[in-house]
Amino acid sequence: MSDRQKDLTLYNAHFIDGLAKAGVDSAVISPGSRSTPMAILLAEHPDIKVYIQIDERSAAFFALGLAKASNKPVALLCTSGTAAANYYPAVVEAKNARVPLIVLTSDRPHELRDVGAPQAIDQNQLYGTHVKWSAEMALPDSDENMLRYVRSAAAKSVYLASQAPAGPVHLNFPFREPLIPLYDGIFDGEEFGERNSLLLTEGKRTLPQENIEKLAHFLREKEKGIIVCGELAAEGFKEAVLALAEALGYPILADPLSGLRSGQSSESVVIDSYDAFLRSDQMKKTAAFDVVLRFGAMPVSKALTQYLKTHLNKEHLVIDGGGGWRDPIIASSHMIACDETDFCLKLGHALKKDQLNSAWLTKWIKINELAKAKMKEVQQHEELDEGKLFYQVLQKLPDESSLFVGNSMPIRDLDSFFFAQQKNIHLYANRGANGIDGLVSSALGVAAADSSLYLILGDLSFFHDLNGLLAAKLNGIKMTVIVINNNGGGIFSYLPQSSEPKHFEKLFGTPADLDFVHASKLYGGDYLKVTDMEMLHEAMAKAQEADGLFIIEAVTDREKNVVAHRQLWEKVSQEINEWLVGDDEWS
Repeated sequence: MSDRQKDLTLYNAHFIDGLAKAGVDSAVISPGSRSTPMAILLAEHPDIKVYIQIDERSAAFFALGLAKASNKPVALLCTSGTAAANYYPAVVEAKNARVPLIVLTSDRPHELRDVGAPQAIDQNQLYGTHVKWSAEMALPDSDENMLRYVRSAAAKSVYLASQAPAGPVHLNFPFREPLIPLYDGIFDGEEFGERNSLLLTEGKRTLPQENIEKLAHFLREKEKGIIVCGELAAEGFKEAVLALAEALGYPILADPLSGLRSGQSSESVVIDSYDAFLRSDQMKKTAAFDVVLRFGAMPVSKALTQYLKTHLNKEHLVIDGGGGWRDPIIASSHMIACDETDFCLKLGHALKKDQLNSAWLTKWIKINELAKAKMKEVQQHEELDEGKLFYQVLQKLPDESSLFVGNSMPIRDLDSFFFAQQKNIHLYANRGANGIDGLVSSALGVAAADSSLYLILGDLSFFHDLNGLLAAKLNGIKMTVIVINNNGGGIFSYLPQSSEPKHFEKLFGTPADLDFVHASKLYGGDYLKVTDMEMLHEAMAKAQEADGLFIIEAVTDREKNVVAHRQLWEKVSQEINEWLVGDDEWS
């Protein structure tokens, strides 16, 4: 073994073993030359499972989905040059969505930078403020101090990526040729077996009991309160916030990604149709709250956001275990950096389960029931509009299955038609930056950790990440894709741009006239096109029996879909306004 090959092998092997001993058990690799030493050694490590995706943009989103589903940092490796730049969208999403990623970019050595060498770009600080930590690693060296350095860097990357708020970190590795390590049996020797794990321990932010008592006293004087829950992955939070809501007598306005709409009884304090009834201006004004407790990311509902902004002069408490500043409406009166579960448990105990105003909660539950009954009339629609499709698919999902939902209209239809239920459905979406890029790949990453996954997204989102389907073929992943094909960007039909017919279709509607049967053939998946409910039910049944990729293309009409949605919302607003007129005790 030459000195250079020894340096290359031991340096990279110790880094990878350091990742594994710090808890990393998955890595996503795109093929390339400069990344050869790390790729080979990742594949050799007995405790790390390697996934392959050729397209780096898709690979990064795949890793993001895998990290999201496993709640563990995932390593992501590419070669030098623009390969690293293709990670950028997923890195941005990971930072905003608080997903732990360890981005490993291979690079030319320093003497080949800024001299016109091929596949050489400036990779230092490539992702700017979109990573929690970035480091330019030293050139490979097998000196004992350097091996300790590289193992420490591995542990540090896992620690920082996992530390609340979680997010991506970036390590840039320059490598000189030759690039082939002497890997055979490298991890079998005593040198690695005797290396102990570095124990990474993080405490949770908590409030002193004195502060809890003050908050309990403060909330006892606020009879009309609400709790708003967005996407949040905090262990034990669901049970803790439900108990707190019951103690306070406050309704929980729960975004579907909060997980609070699954596994619920009909008597739950969870309000799931607020997006429909808060479209009523009368409701927004009449249901004035004294205080709102907000947990997690901002919910998707624009109607809810407008409702909260209608009452900016009230008390807005934002509780965040990551110590972030989640206040897009600039309404917070209290920023509370505290573990969300711990906050709910301690505050609930301090309140001693005194219900402050059960009448207030009862009214919210009643209005929610009225709105939900009207929204469920979507199943009576004769044609297969997108609302009916969503409602029916949600009814057909098996218990303990998972659903990944695309952005634009699909996530909004999920909000409208995913009602609180006893079935436990795990919901995923990319709501950090809310983009349509990488949705197929993110879903496949989730599917790699959860074999019972369904993906619902629009035709443009599907087209945008068709390359991502290759991961299903290369890695043997099962997933059902339901493509809502309305031949264009459906969400724009709800926006002011739709009133500009001269330019609307060309610039916003963007009909692509795609037939996705060809995509299923290209990537070796099964395929069915559906145009009515009977065909949809048949396709869903066949999807459950499929072993790998199964694509269901549901054809809908954009214009008719807008009309159907607006008619439902109008019915809800009319029902709620009539009820408010007859209820003179609300205020």
